[in-house]
Amino acid sequence: MAKNEVFQYSLVSALMDGVATHGTPISRVLDHGDHGLGTFKSMNGEMIVLDGVCYQMKSDGTIEHIHTPSEVITPFATVTRFNPNVSTRATISNKKDLPALLLKLFPQSKNHFLAIRMDGTFKRIKVRTAGGQCFPREGMLAVAGRQTTNTFEAVKGTIIGFRCPAYVMGLNVAGDHLHFIDEERQKGGHILEFETEGDVEVGVSLMSKFHLEVPTEDEEFNEASLAHDKDGIEKVEG
Repeated sequence: MAKNEVFQYSLVSALMDGVATHGTPISRVLDHGDHGLGTFKSMNGEMIVLDGVCYQMKSDGTIEHIHTPSEVITPFATVTRFNPNVSTRATISNKKDLPALLLKLFPQSKNHFLAIRMDGTFKRIKVRTAGGQCFPREGMLAVAGRQTTNTFEAVKGTIIGFRCPAYVMGLNVAGDHLHFIDEERQKGGHILEFETEGDVEVGVSLMSKFHLEVPTEDEEFNEASLAHDKDGIEKVEG
């Protein structure tokens, strides 16, 4: 794939229906991008792909570097070959302030995908990590009800993620979907709240090509309702 094109495996609506027993090898995902996020088999933890390396952020607070990506599967992932169109420095006092910054950088981006990366020191970051399904086909709402939350203060690291347009809700997560990993690669998770410590480096790319692959020969996916549960997705994703 070319730079700044979105590749996605499966659907967020499939995760909502508990489609997470099978998937595609992470090595295949990494063939399509070096910057991304997702989850793992049975929704066990949060995925972050940073500079082409995949990490699994677990609910017990540990992080595992996926050294053999051909042997580990993901039921859902979104990646791109990240090449920022714009690089700048900015102070962000709240996660809710991010949309205004993105709109300033890309005034015509409302109906496009954006890939986002921020590097620096964060005054405060609140994250969550999913502990995984208790049984096959358990939906993401139930899994998220047992999530672990952590708050980190004065921590150096990287935020990566995507902003997806409203019309893909259900296919992906409309709005900002961000994951964090610290500089030592020892802690991180799905971001609920964050605040920078002064300026951080911000890189953003605008993307207009979206490639979607859905599971085949997967009974869970074939039998899923894939309903458009906007309220449920927003509750889970924070």
